[in-house]
Amino acid sequence: MQSQDVAQRPAPSSPAGPVVDVEQAEAALVEHYPRLVRLAYLVLPPGVGRSRRVVTAHALTQRALPRNRTPAPVIPAQSTGRDGDPGYALVRLQVLRTALEAGLPLRRKAWPKRSQLPPLLPQVWGLKLFPRSGGADELALDQRLSTLSGPARAAYALRGLERLADDGARKVLTAAGVADPDGALLEADGVPAQYGLLDSPEFDPCSLQARPTDLMRRRQHLKAALAAGAALLVCGALLGLPGEGWGPDGAAAPPYARNPAAQAALDPAKLTRVDPAAWQSSARTDFSVWPARGDLTGDSALLRRALAVWARPGERVQVSATPGTLSGGPAGPPQLLYAGTVDAAHVVILYDGLRLARYAEPKDGTQGAALDFARVDGAGRAEAGAVVLGRTDGNVRYLTAPWVSKAGERDLLKPGSGAMDLALTDGVTAPLASPALRSGPCTSWNVLQLADGKRTRLLSDLGELVPARLTSGRPGSPGEASGAAALRTWQPYACSLGTVRSAGVRSVNAWAFNEQPLPDASGSAAWVCTRAETWRGGGARVLAQFHTPGGRYGAVAAKAENVPACGARDPHVLAGVLWKSEAGTWYLLAAGSRRTASIRATGGINGSARSSLLTVPGEQGARAELKGTLRDGRSLGGLR
Repeated sequence: MQSQDVAQRPAPSSPAGPVVDVEQAEAALVEHYPRLVRLAYLVLPPGVGRSRRVVTAHALTQRALPRNRTPAPVIPAQSTGRDGDPGYALVRLQVLRTALEAGLPLRRKAWPKRSQLPPLLPQVWGLKLFPRSGGADELALDQRLSTLSGPARAAYALRGLERLADDGARKVLTAAGVADPDGALLEADGVPAQYGLLDSPEFDPCSLQARPTDLMRRRQHLKAALAAGAALLVCGALLGLPGEGWGPDGAAAPPYARNPAAQAALDPAKLTRVDPAAWQSSARTDFSVWPARGDLTGDSALLRRALAVWARPGERVQVSATPGTLSGGPAGPPQLLYAGTVDAAHVVILYDGLRLARYAEPKDGTQGAALDFARVDGAGRAEAGAVVLGRTDGNVRYLTAPWVSKAGERDLLKPGSGAMDLALTDGVTAPLASPALRSGPCTSWNVLQLADGKRTRLLSDLGELVPARLTSGRPGSPGEASGAAALRTWQPYACSLGTVRSAGVRSVNAWAFNEQPLPDASGSAAWVCTRAETWRGGGARVLAQFHTPGGRYGAVAAKAENVPACGARDPHVLAGVLWKSEAGTWYLLAAGSRRTASIRATGGINGSARSSLLTVPGEQGARAELKGTLRDGRSLGGLR
């Protein structure tokens, strides 16, 4: 298909632009290297495998550097950040041209182009490299893009990644040698315009995961190489894995270690299954007392594939793990929490006492699988309320704890609108809109509301296997975020949850630590600190946010990571912001927690106050350093 659309004639000569020397082109290539590699990765044919696409994308981008001074084409650059840079336009065109050439079929009577051959550099021996896995939306988009021709994938990438209008994309495609750019644009229209997903880790060849190659096959090749020479080793290393359809172990790699504990962990008959009423009498209320649910709990073949892939994920398995979570196989037989059909996939959820593992394979029997890990050690009743079963078309479906009696969907941006009931079927919720993978402006933030006896809890999907618990109140003794006052506190800051997506977050607390009268008598502004705690303990993220009357969203005044501020160990915080009154006067507004006795500002703005609030006239762009003193005499630094 691509051979009919790409480079059947010499690339048309585009109007000559400014002459670009090698140094200028190198500077553009180095500065924008991640985006250029991502562009090449999107355009390359998906049939060569993700690992080969990664290496080839890097090779083509590195070879885009011209050998001498070259006229830049007069074609549009991206609308933000690179507009007017002829060096970027030149290297981008070369990357696009060679990526399209790489998809052309080899011809018997013509020498192959360099881009059609496996790259000599870069090479990584003994490892397979592939991008980190995204969510279901990214996987679906990748599958849709794989059905397009090379020019159509290029058109989609130029629209979404480079933000080019159709006229600009048409000019770039023409300059790259595409014979029918209008046809490529028309074919690209067949894929939904989910351009925000192109910035996800799924399509990032610079943020990679590593797995060993087939170890037994590698050993065999090494023995053959000793007998036949170095040439046979090179050829053998390029051989693909044979076979079609599901084998006994599905998408798992061939076994490379066997011992009694490992074998027991792979036996579906030895999976731990908990009695459905165990949680009512157990001293523990966490994932260890969840019963096995789903319509496929008796499917031994599915369970065997899930266990085998967990122990030995093959190259067709997309593996993801929350930060700080090990992805190795279980030490012994894990506990089965769920095995059933979820939308278009068969899903298995397993628990080994420290981690949750979610295995998903296409329901139609096609090859490929996904394996997701989440760390849940130390989870209590509040954190073990729900697990993500799957995400489809922007919606998420949960498996809830056996003690959950009712589920609902609530928009944090509309605290007074109430919650919409969600149907529960054997613990599985109806689909609800997920804000985790949404692109574009934040106009809503839907969360899961669970009724647990007399308690109501809110959980937010942050793009991981376990949703984050939302709380509100003073650090050390926060309450659930489901009350009326807590919902009003969270309303202006709900969209800030997007800053902690895919960070392994366990819970997020919002604490209204002070309220400050505005100097123009237009009311009082609220100071709120949000702190995201992680499952691994480290990596907590803190935001001090400022909200003026009538504003829809809070403004981030200061942020920090791995600090005790605003947490149970140090429930104090100090932050400031430059604020412009309606009269046009600039002020430095600063606030500390209620136990702050005094605040001093130095540097670009000087002033002090013997209270937890400071208001000082300032100038636009001025920078000040804040220091406070607590009532017990301890010093308090500004959050940074």
